[in-house]
Amino acid sequence: MLSQTQTIHPVLLCGGSGTRLWPLSRALYPKQVLKLESEEALIIQTARRAQGKCFTAPLVICNEEHRFLISRLLQEADITPSGVVLEAEGRNTAPAAAVAALFALNRAAEREDPLLLLLPSDHAIPDGEAFQSCVSKGVEAAQDGRIVTFGIKASRAETGYGYIEIDAAAACISAPVEVLRFVEKPDEVTAEEFLQGGRHCWNSGIFLCGAKTLLSEMERFAPDVLSAARTAFEQGRQDLDFFRLDAAAYHRSPNISIDHAVMERTERASVLAVDFEWSDIGSWQELWSRSPKDEANNALVGDVIVQATTGSFVYGASKGLTVVSGLEDAVVINTEDVVLVTKRSGASPIKAVLDRLAAEGRSEHLSHASVYRPWGSYKILVHGTQFQVKEVNVNAGAALSLQYHEHRSEHWIVVEGVAEVTRDSDTFELNRSESTFIAPGQVHRLINSGAKALKIIEIQCGDYLGEDDIVRLEDDYGRR
Repeated sequence: MLSQTQTIHPVLLCGGSGTRLWPLSRALYPKQVLKLESEEALIIQTARRAQGKCFTAPLVICNEEHRFLISRLLQEADITPSGVVLEAEGRNTAPAAAVAALFALNRAAEREDPLLLLLPSDHAIPDGEAFQSCVSKGVEAAQDGRIVTFGIKASRAETGYGYIEIDAAAACISAPVEVLRFVEKPDEVTAEEFLQGGRHCWNSGIFLCGAKTLLSEMERFAPDVLSAARTAFEQGRQDLDFFRLDAAAYHRSPNISIDHAVMERTERASVLAVDFEWSDIGSWQELWSRSPKDEANNALVGDVIVQATTGSFVYGASKGLTVVSGLEDAVVINTEDVVLVTKRSGASPIKAVLDRLAAEGRSEHLSHASVYRPWGSYKILVHGTQFQVKEVNVNAGAALSLQYHEHRSEHWIVVEGVAEVTRDSDTFELNRSESTFIAPGQVHRLINSGAKALKIIEIQCGDYLGEDDIVRLEDDYGRR
């Protein structure tokens, strides 16, 4: 375990969406918020691995669209971050790491060089104690100006990970050693050679380094990344509990990883070969391989029945029963609004499917049927031509925006709780079974001022029913 005299600043990198696990993960419900292999979301598991007297509160860097969802998860887990930095768009890990270093230095004493522990927020590491033990072995090197990455000792010939090559004699040393080279994801033959040779580790994407060291190496090897990140940070602004980077400046950063921007070029790169269990859970194949199996080698999650089926991963995430019969080596994912059936191993054309959904103007690549908002959530019950029906749940004490719609009308029917409704200049209450009508262009607001949850059924009618048909006049959460 780490000593109490060392202070490490964990940084949770939350920019990814994990589209390879669609339809469980989606653009507005990314992989790091999924509860896989645990009752807690991956981001919460990541934060808990970096807790203790030697760690500060974590800094979170996430997409602005995920801010309320991630904040709610942290609050429910009783984790208070040191800050939540918002990206208007993901630009990969290099600019995010630069922002983290600038953030830490901005709060540090003048001569201090804070140690950053850069953590992808969507990885699985079951043994938190082993993880902290390995981090402690990298501290001295990081304090001496090295950028330490953690290489996972390969247990199989894996083509889905990048690799780090080290000297064969150094492979058994329990301290950081020099990186010989970084290797992109190999083919099957090369991956097998790497496994047999014993000189290659999987690249975990976890880094430990001083903030000043990281910025110095970025100045040398990725000055355009650092310049954009610095301007975005300096021109950023506080927005409620969040720090919002300047979007235009941040967009000027190249979309590049820390590996390509710095680690492949610097002479300060070190790697600590570690053997704790690790996975990026980057595919259905990987999730199947890590899951308990039945006698037919099937991994089953949820209310699922299989018949004459072998080697498959079946995930029932909807309220109904999922039945699979006569399949082999398949993946079946059943959610409220999407059923995915694909092969378990090999390349899966998920990206092409998502591109098609976007091109056809559908929403299944963006969000689930249930969508979370800072005030509560809503679920689309029925979607038809020029109408849709939603179940809207408003948390106790929460309020929606004061707003109007240009293209749709809304009928509200209260089914649980008491609603406080503003409609133009009128304010009134609606109790259970009571309803009201909101015309296009009519200013309105829905508030739950009670101590219990409020649930309404909302019927929308109009030529356009998109979520962007909202003109906000006032909002408790700073949304525009």
